[in-house]
Formats: sequence, C-alpha cells, structure tokens
Amino acid sequence: MTDESSTQDVARDPAQNSAQHPAATGRRATIWEVARAAGVSHQTVSRYLRNDAKMRPETVARIRTAVRDLDYRPNLTARSMRTRRSGRIAVLLPAVATYGPPQILSGVMEVAHEHGYTIEAFSVEGGPAERFERVLELADSGQVEGVLALAPLPPESEHRFPDRAAIVVSADYDDEFRGVGELADGSPVAELVEQLAALGHRKFLHVTGALDFASARGRRDVFVQTIERLGLGPALVHESDWSAEGGRAAVHTLPERDHPTAIIAASDVGAAGVVLGARERGWSIPGDLSVTGWDNNQLGAYLQPTLTTVHVDHRKLGRAAMARLVATLRPGGAPEAGPGSGTTTPEPPLNTIIWRESTGPVS
Repeated sequence: MTDESSTQDVARDPAQNSAQHPAATGRRATIWEVARAAGVSHQTVSRYLRNDAKMRPETVARIRTAVRDLDYRPNLTARSMRTRRSGRIAVLLPAVATYGPPQILSGVMEVAHEHGYTIEAFSVEGGPAERFERVLELADSGQVEGVLALAPLPPESEHRFPDRAAIVVSADYDDEFRGVGELADGSPVAELVEQLAALGHRKFLHVTGALDFASARGRRDVFVQTIERLGLGPALVHESDWSAEGGRAAVHTLPERDHPTAIIAASDVGAAGVVLGARERGWSIPGDLSVTGWDNNQLGAYLQPTLTTVHVDHRKLGRAAMARLVATLRPGGAPEAGPGSGTTTPEPPLNTIIWRESTGPVS
C-alpha cells in the first residue's frame, strides 16, 4: 500500500460547514478536520492512528501537527463498534503489585505500543478464582481485545478465549508477587562462586533472602551445590530476610580469624548490610572480604566500593509476555516482525552478572 499524502481524495467532513476551530465550539475535532488540516485523506489519518510503519515521515509529521493543533482524540467506542477492535489490552496485576519491579510493566507497554495497542492496568483482590472472574468480565465487556495476567490464574484459564478477548497468563510471579519460574533461577550464583574461586577464595558464606521466596531457595541451593562440586565445603549459609540488617548481622556472627573471604548475598540490600558490618569490624572490601549482591539496585553503582551484582531484566519478561498476547491476537498466531516479536535478534539473557569493585583476589 502506498502512502496517501495528496489532498485530491480528502473526504468531505459532515461537520465541515462549521468554520470555527472545534475548541471554540466545545465539540470534539473530527478525523475529517484532521485530514483537511494535514492535507491528506481521512483513510491516511486512520493509518496514522494505527501506527502504520509504511507511512512517509513527512506525512506522519503533518498529521501529528494537525492532531496536536486540533486536540484530536479518537472516539474509541465508535471505532470498536465499526471494527470490533478497541485497540486496548487489560493488564491484571496482583493486589500487592507495588512490591514488584515496575520494569516488567515497562516491557509490557513497549511491545503493546509497538503494535498499536494501549494498556489499562487493573489490580484485583482475592485468589486465582476471584481474579479469573474479573478477567472474564473484562474479556466479555467488549472494551479490550486481550487480557494479560501478571497474577496467577487457575490453570484452566490459559488460552481460554471468550467471544471478545484472548487471555494470556504470565507465570513469573505468585500470589504475593514473588518471583517463580525463570525468576527463581539461581544459576548465576554458580558463576559468582567459580570466578571468586579462580581469584583464590576458598571459604564462602551465603546470606539468603527470605526462604518463603522460591528465588531465595534457588540461590541458596545453587550455592550449596557449587561449593560441594568445587570441593570448597562446608557450604556456610546464614538464613536472612533480604534486609540490610540481616546482612550486617551475618557478618557479626563470623569469627575474627579464619572467616570467609567471600560473601554471596541474595540481594543488593543484604549486600549493603554486609559491607557495613565488615567496616564495623575493621575489614576492608574487597581486601579482607569480597561481596556480591543481586538485583542491580541503582544505588549499588554508587556505593564505595561499587557492588558486584546480578542484573535481572524484568523488562524482558514484560516484553515476552506481551509478545505472546500480540501473537494470539494477530491472524495466523504470530506478531509482526519487530522488537518483542521474537522474530528478530535474540533477546538478551534474563540474568547478567555485573562485576564491580566489591570483589577481588584474596589478599
């Protein structure tokens, strides 16, 4: 399809007899007025509103200016009645969603916007059954084309298709927004231990997160397995709760002599407490003690010394979940090629170790 930028096929606006600017009359600008102001047809404006990537940049610029000058807002209700498409996707969050990282929503929105959808987020109290009832209400309302659930739903809800909307469930979090599945993968701990062992460390301590989290158990288990596999035992573990005070307390339990020379903390917050506890005992970082964290908290790059950590790409999870829903909504079951579609360059790994100044060789 070629880009329509001439004015010869501009449709007549039913309201064009009004010479006043729409804002002056208190009415909403029409798509025909936008088309006339931009010098294109109303069909071309519709293509712009659908984020048609084939449009010429100069045409897009003219329409964008007209939309801004006329304060044009599409009538989504009327459009959905004509096309049976609303362009909207509902995202269901756990009731405690503020606990989880906002990056996952950022990834969800990126892919949605790339494919011309807008997002509405909902938080629902109750268990999986109650949430599923709310999902079905949203799906049957005719107001959304799909529902992406970031909170657990009953197993039978996956890929259930009401008359008006598709449902996709992301299995990355449990009812309390605690990481499960790929988020509970503790395998980077093995690389942390191996690299520190290569630097001469022979005695390690792991400071856990709260063990009701699958992610905390995963990191602990990988630590123990790696210590045993490398013959660096015994595997010393201090059970904690993700807190800085827990990390600080762990250091104060250590003997003055023959203490571990490397501590693998389950979180950056816990690692910050480890660093404080070490300084209170007169130990230098990394001279007397190497320390690692997890989460790539932005403050870790500004600690002294800067903190070695594991970066978790939550945006990748959000992008992947939304790409699955887009694939379901598109004819043929596959999204268009582009970011988040899974058809271009490979996605980066979920977990990446960032080596910084808090780790070094045994002095």
